[in-house]
Amino acid sequence: MQNGKTISASYGPWLVGLGAALWGTESAWRIPLNELFDARVIVFWEHVLILIMFLPILISRLHEIPKIQPCTWGYLLFSGFAGSAVGTIFFTLALKYGNPTVVNVILNIQPVISTLGAFLLFHDRLARRFFLYAGIAIIAGVFVSVQYPELIGVSFERAGLNLGTGYALICALFWGLATVAGRGVMIGMSLRLASSLRVVVGLTCMTLILLAYGKLHGAALWPPAVQEHAAKAIVLLVLLASISGGIPLLIYFQGLRLTRASTAGYFEMMQTLAAVCITWGVFDASLHLHQVIAALVLIVAVTMVHWVQQRIESR
Repeated sequence: MQNGKTISASYGPWLVGLGAALWGTESAWRIPLNELFDARVIVFWEHVLILIMFLPILISRLHEIPKIQPCTWGYLLFSGFAGSAVGTIFFTLALKYGNPTVVNVILNIQPVISTLGAFLLFHDRLARRFFLYAGIAIIAGVFVSVQYPELIGVSFERAGLNLGTGYALICALFWGLATVAGRGVMIGMSLRLASSLRVVVGLTCMTLILLAYGKLHGAALWPPAVQEHAAKAIVLLVLLASISGGIPLLIYFQGLRLTRASTAGYFEMMQTLAAVCITWGVFDASLHLHQVIAALVLIVAVTMVHWVQQRIESR
């Protein structure tokens, strides 16, 4: 038994890191897909394919649905709407209109948002130094976003702030709040059912969003640009839904089951590392020196937020 625990402890964090790193690869597929589809349509097809992958899991857990409490349904609906649907739309738009490396680094501010959300919703305690490190993370995030900080006094536009930065911050807000709602979901249902139902909710939301914007028809779902490069579009969508979608979700949660939360937080940073390697190395979305320094400060500050919160939660 002891040997089994040791093995679990040794490879659990690496599963968390692998899942997070695979999530970080999504920029490799979303950026070229942005040239073919509307951002909302990309997210719609992504959910269709992930749901197909998760159908066996969902079907095997259908007997648990009658046991779900109304409050758990509420958390699930919000988590699917905010995280799976709307947050992913803004992430796709951020990659389209901003520097993708900046976008992926800024998203590290999510834990600050989710910690505040847990404080407001679940009355979690905040560590004494939370606001210090959260403040440093926010300031660092501003400097990561700004290409020319000396021009902030002149105008935000000339300083380098753009739509991509705004979309990334909105995405971080929705994903951070979705994390808090996800905690409420996990209290009331099993992990496998929660994961698959969230995809169902996300697809339902995306269908309604496309319907509201008048894009739920053939010309929008499969536009002329896609018809000319159909094989490319299909391959990219499958890679997005599998390598960067369903597969890392299963790997990540399996690793999280075997890993202390305080340890998992460090390994989740693999998502940023993988994303930056792709956006900078493949798409040449480089950063200025001050942005690199600010990015490192941001990651350290968020890590410290996670660390001080884990210390207070373990008491």
